[in-house]
Amino acid sequence: MAVLHLGVGASRRRRRRSKAQTNMSDTPDNAPKHCPGTASEQAGKAASCQGCPNQKLCASGAGKKPDPAIGEIGEKLSSVKHKILVLSGKGGVGKSTFSAQLARALASDGTKEVHQSGNGWSPVYVEDNLAIMSIGFLLSSPDDAVIWRGPKKNGMIKQFLRDVDWGELDYLIVDTPPGTSDEHLSIVQYLSSTHVDGAVIITTPQEVSLQDVRKEIRFCQKVKLPIIGVVENMSSFVCPKCKNTSQIFPPTSGGAEKMCADLNLPLLGKLPLDPRIAQSCDEGRPFLREVPDSPAAEVYHTIVQSIRTYCSNRQTEPSTT
Repeated sequence: MAVLHLGVGASRRRRRRSKAQTNMSDTPDNAPKHCPGTASEQAGKAASCQGCPNQKLCASGAGKKPDPAIGEIGEKLSSVKHKILVLSGKGGVGKSTFSAQLARALASDGTKEVHQSGNGWSPVYVEDNLAIMSIGFLLSSPDDAVIWRGPKKNGMIKQFLRDVDWGELDYLIVDTPPGTSDEHLSIVQYLSSTHVDGAVIITTPQEVSLQDVRKEIRFCQKVKLPIIGVVENMSSFVCPKCKNTSQIFPPTSGGAEKMCADLNLPLLGKLPLDPRIAQSCDEGRPFLREVPDSPAAEVYHTIVQSIRTYCSNRQTEPSTT
């Protein structure tokens, strides 16, 4: 079991893209700022191509050939049974926390290995069957920011998928940055030669989050990424002492439940807020093991079982990716 964490230092800034700029991760590392992409019809011909060292190559059409790394990644991950992407349209909805708890829950079931990561080389093992790999491990200080343009980030994603010694895994969980950016396009492209089970989408109940999540859902549909289901995080607050429930983020437009009903998507569960989740993450302790009878733990187990069942059923189907 492995988790690939790609969220460190990800830019939250959204850019408007032309059709030519949406060609996945086909921008060379030394390309100019407004490179149209090697797969674009304007490759080598656009005004921004003038003076680029790749102009002649792009104009010849050679850049439109498939990236050989796609096949290499497919071979590298052939020993990984299940690959799950965790997505969110909006930042701050608890996506990385959910990814960590999902990994721990799957690892507690006796899976072979769990890597929580996304870099290269060897992942760092938290437990005997749970490991993590993150770009954060490459920084000289935990306070350092990753200030990279798209091509360099895409190159690192390629390394995470191709160069990490993943070994034989039952699950690889990819914790992605929020939004629908270059990183997401790169991940989908690089995993196109593998059997991706699907995506779990995290949201909170309020409309400001649901608006972004609808865009994330549309992204998945456009790139033909199956959606395992939606998790409504921070759905309510359950007091650890008196067990009374309060709504911190009111679902003014019906929350994830109505959105899923409207879009015909599975709602995997509604996770309540519990301060012990954050505390256990800060201290590096497994929440589901520490507080197994809490309302949040019960919902987590239901969600994990649904994901496990989905992956088991999909494993018997022919690959469409």
